[in-house]
Amino acid sequence: MLATPAYDVALILNQGQRETQEDAIAARMFDVSDAGYIAIADGMGGHEAGEVASEMVISAWRNALDAELEADTLNEGAAIDALPLAAMQANAAISDHNEAQGQGFNMGSTLLGVLFLGQRVFRISIGDSPLYLFREGKLTQVNEDHSMAPVIDAKLAAGELSEAEARELDRNQLTSVIMGGAIPKVDCPEEPLIVSPADILILGSDGLQYLSDAEIQDVLRLHQQDLAQEIAEALQLAVQAKGDPDQDNLSIAVAKLTRN
Repeated sequence: MLATPAYDVALILNQGQRETQEDAIAARMFDVSDAGYIAIADGMGGHEAGEVASEMVISAWRNALDAELEADTLNEGAAIDALPLAAMQANAAISDHNEAQGQGFNMGSTLLGVLFLGQRVFRISIGDSPLYLFREGKLTQVNEDHSMAPVIDAKLAAGELSEAEARELDRNQLTSVIMGGAIPKVDCPEEPLIVSPADILILGSDGLQYLSDAEIQDVLRLHQQDLAQEIAEALQLAVQAKGDPDQDNLSIAVAKLTRN
């Protein structure tokens, strides 16, 4: 008799209104060990650069985690080391590629990755791809936002900027990214998030944030009893219903723990 998978996971990748797809997404689950991962990379650099960068990040993630997951050797201590290692390997690969293309060539990518070990969820994020937890009817962004948006909001709240000045600034400008050089900010806490079957985890590229947090929360409240695939599809439909002519590439991953 087959065991029930530890996590119900669904992935969606959508090009939106952009000419190229610069997002990449991957997931793998090992049901025997109740372990697995999801990773999202949002590339930048234009045609034949952003998509290359995001695929390099996903490839580095897989190289860092697949072998240990297959061998069932990823305990909590190894997990804490594996996630930064994946980011460092991705950064080195992008550095080598940028250098090989010649002076002035720059491409990069965000990284959002989670590693499941039973009910424990370890994470790493670099950039602005959001990780949400839906718990008891409330949506919370778990990870740091490495863009100018929180910086601008803080200055506005402190009275250091007027609302008119704040509107002139680029909220989407990244403050940390994998581009082959120093990575200014990495959100990778040693303490894992502990989840229960009542929780829903949502990972996305910033294309998901064409929906407000309140709109995402409304979708999850309506579909919280559904399967992960149905939740992911409902979120995609909500984004598409906006009809934004500038809709960015969209990656969505939904994960629900199925048993303790």
